[in-house]
Amino acid sequence: MATDVIVPTLGESITEATVGQWLKGVGDTVAIDEPIVSLETDKVSVEVPSPVAGTLGEQLFEIGATVAVGAVIARVGEGAAAESAPAAAAAQAPVAAAAASPPAEFPPPAGDEHAADRSGAGSDALRLSPAVRRAVLENHVDPSAIKGSGKDGRLTKDDVLAAAQSKAPSVPAAPPAPAPEPAAAAPASTGERREERVPMSRLRKTIASRLKEAQNSAAILTTFNDVDMSAVIDARARYKDLFEKKHGIRLGFMGFFVQAVALAAKDVPSVNASLDGDEIVYHDYLDVSVAVSAPKGLVVPVMRNADAMSFAQIEQAIAAFGKKAKDGALTAEDMKGGTFTISNGGVFGSLLSTPIINPPQSAVLGMHRIEERPVVKDGQIVARPMMYLALSYDHRLIDGREAVTFLVRVKEAIEDPTRLLIDL
Repeated sequence: MATDVIVPTLGESITEATVGQWLKGVGDTVAIDEPIVSLETDKVSVEVPSPVAGTLGEQLFEIGATVAVGAVIARVGEGAAAESAPAAAAAQAPVAAAAASPPAEFPPPAGDEHAADRSGAGSDALRLSPAVRRAVLENHVDPSAIKGSGKDGRLTKDDVLAAAQSKAPSVPAAPPAPAPEPAAAAPASTGERREERVPMSRLRKTIASRLKEAQNSAAILTTFNDVDMSAVIDARARYKDLFEKKHGIRLGFMGFFVQAVALAAKDVPSVNASLDGDEIVYHDYLDVSVAVSAPKGLVVPVMRNADAMSFAQIEQAIAAFGKKAKDGALTAEDMKGGTFTISNGGVFGSLLSTPIINPPQSAVLGMHRIEERPVVKDGQIVARPMMYLALSYDHRLIDGREAVTFLVRVKEAIEDPTRLLIDL
């Protein structure tokens, strides 16, 4: 009996998703809670697990199709050996075709005394699922010569593809036909121009839509400043070993900047506010959206109550978000909310940029790479590790004086981290 695989609840206000990738093919064995398909929502990718152990019997939607929450997306046949009746029937057709077509037969390799036993009809190892059998036929490999990695030594589709790529023993081919008479050599192709069209993912479409919405609806302006990173660099060098030993995480720059933003937001609360129609919404908390690079684009998970977090908690949260983004494990809840954004383009080598605000937020702080530049200190030209800071803000809510004051407060806290301890 087949069990329906349902599209789960994907998060608040998310009613549909796009089929991004089938992680299991029809006929593949799946374990309970093993991911079957990856769905792309407006915010994150979600893997849908199998509710039972068995064999994937049907895929009801193609890659790129839109599916609604609660829809049946696949069916899984129950049982350990779980090939459902339709799957078994589908398996018999390739068997008959293989028997009737000489190139599709799989004779045992010469000199192998046990090959006949392995290729017998009762062998569990060679009881091929439809997907595996199809891969065998398409790649012309000998399944009896491949070691299966599945349950009870069964072959999987990946085993067949790996054997084909490594030039595993294949079906003996007929002698090649004599080569035709050489024709006149065609001129070598140089400067070939190619184009490739790839549909935008749902996440990329959402990013494009929201960024354009921000430009169309907000009066975005950017103000700049530079900051001497000497004090922060010295503090990290002095305490990084003790910090890592105590907290199990490296001391980075983000903890200093998050706390500097929290301190500056107390003096300039409009930077941490948002517009809702004709009303200004002020927040007595700081939920920082931290821009993180994911395989399918830039995402902004949220650190809740960042103003109350310690350096260690901030660094641990950043590390956890980075790992989840890399693994595609961020959830819609991770992305929900946020009152202010920090984007660190410096990790990619950016010298200067004008970041775009993340609606309904009203401001975003852009960090950039650190490089030594000549500056004047006490009448002397000296080299200092400098970083450019950029604050983009919605001029409808935040005046230029407030934006500059906020950025100066951040600069002062970074250049003299003691201010973070005594709330100055």
